[in-house]
Amino acid sequence: MQIMTFIPEIMVSASANLGGQDYSFTALFVRADLMVKTIMIVLALGSIWSWGVIIDKTISFHILKKRATDFEETFWSGRTLEQLSEGLAGDTRDPMGRVFSAAVRELNESHEMGLHADVSGLRDRIDRIMGLVVNRELNKAERGMIVLATVGSASVFIGLFGTVWGIMNTFRAIDQAQSADLSVVIPGISEALFATALGLVAAIPASVFYNKFTNDLDKYAGRLDGFTDELSAILSRKIGKRG
Repeated sequence: MQIMTFIPEIMVSASANLGGQDYSFTALFVRADLMVKTIMIVLALGSIWSWGVIIDKTISFHILKKRATDFEETFWSGRTLEQLSEGLAGDTRDPMGRVFSAAVRELNESHEMGLHADVSGLRDRIDRIMGLVVNRELNKAERGMIVLATVGSASVFIGLFGTVWGIMNTFRAIDQAQSADLSVVIPGISEALFATALGLVAAIPASVFYNKFTNDLDKYAGRLDGFTDELSAILSRKIGKRG
């Protein structure tokens, strides 16, 4: 009975000591000191930046997959290499199309310059050119990933720093007031926990989507490499016939 009577007394005391302070996100930000405010702003900007990258990469990967599917349907439609070259000459929106165009261009230019006699050298040049185009296209697809990796890994520690700073402010407030009253303790602790929450809000989506996009990029790289190998084999047979 004594315990049950004591608990309501604590709750009433806490409510009286807090004095009805506002603990909304805006109020916590306004009351925070300069360091904690800076940390909150950095985390908020990092979260906004990462979401911008997430939206951009979601759209770009969707477009890449769709264009790759369309190109593969055209490529494996049974047309000859010459027909494909004429039909795809002006369509270089897809990385596979750019790989194809670069390879065919090198093949035709080598024949025009009389360099087709060196069959082995021609094959090597075409493979190197296709490899360069593939690397360039994968680098384009990878843009923005470093932002997600940085936000995902750093935000937690930045938020933790804000938490430590907020707790230090709480200890200073206790020392100055010479009291551990809830009205002295809770404001600083609230700001500290808010910094932690912001760090997690920024870090969790960035980490999740970084892993997703890394997996998508690996799958697309395998798809592009597979197409490059197939094209290299087709062009190698054609070079052998011409030679």
